[in-house]
Amino acid sequence: MILVTGGTGLIGSQLLFDLTKSGKKVRALKRLSSDMKVVKRAFVSQPTMFEKIEWVNGDVIDVFSIEDAMQEVREVYHCAALVSFHSADFNKMMKTNAEGTANIVNAALEKGVTKFCMVSSTAALGRSAENQMVNEDTLWKKSKYNSGYAVSKYAAEREVWRGVEEGLNAVIVNPSIVLGAGDINSGSTALFGQVMKGLIFYPTGRTGFIDVKDVTKCMIELMEKNIFKERFIINSENLEYRDVINYIADAFGKKHPFIKVNTFLREAGWRAEAIRSVFSKHKAMITKETARNGQRSWLYSNEQIKKCLNINFIPIKESVERICEILQKEGGNN
Repeated sequence: MILVTGGTGLIGSQLLFDLTKSGKKVRALKRLSSDMKVVKRAFVSQPTMFEKIEWVNGDVIDVFSIEDAMQEVREVYHCAALVSFHSADFNKMMKTNAEGTANIVNAALEKGVTKFCMVSSTAALGRSAENQMVNEDTLWKKSKYNSGYAVSKYAAEREVWRGVEEGLNAVIVNPSIVLGAGDINSGSTALFGQVMKGLIFYPTGRTGFIDVKDVTKCMIELMEKNIFKERFIINSENLEYRDVINYIADAFGKKHPFIKVNTFLREAGWRAEAIRSVFSKHKAMITKETARNGQRSWLYSNEQIKKCLNINFIPIKESVERICEILQKEGGNN
């Protein structure tokens, strides 16, 4: 039996599809309140496979529900995480991402799980000097550019390495910005929603991007090849945000954004969005963290994973075109 946490999220949904398609027996942990739209979309081409998943209600911060979900489990893919770039959510992220991971690791050790894969993030590698290539050996450094999310994922990774020291066969993957047909109102997919509505501003920064299909492919291959006690950056291309936005605009038949976000617009933008969120009672789409990091360049090496798995990643332009086609078919609605 394979357990997947975070099965209703972008990565978890694709992972469930890939595992069930290959005939694996899969159990997925979800919260009682979880939205199932993204995961059901992943199975739209083969809806009968969705029925093969054994869903269990629980939460990574609920030790008892984890113990129940871990019964007869031999492999764990830990994808569950709270992603937020709002400073007010820091404590919640530390609870879910760090403490939740500790709970999963402890249960895996107790139940004799033989294989464990955790989804982390390139954010957990910290922010080194700009325009310098980050690899798996890059050491975490304190920086004002480390988001609260980055801190929580770094803490979560430490729990996995602690588990490795206690005998857990674990591997960590660090995807860059993951692109897929997720929730168009949140996460990386929200960028598609903004461009669909007509985006006129573009940030000047650069970072890594990866297709969700490549993330799950790497995870499964690493587990099947019994590659443990290592971490792997999963990144297809380091691109300017403007390039990716233009790819999306072209796929949607929209105009390219034409106003460069300078320092004044950046600072005014996140403050205006914060004020708007107060009156609308919806979380701001742009925060201080996202605005400031969007102007900087963080580069990630994919040499180690490519050498290990001999994999060729999907070009980001191709990924964007596929995702836009899926979202257009649904009218942009989840």
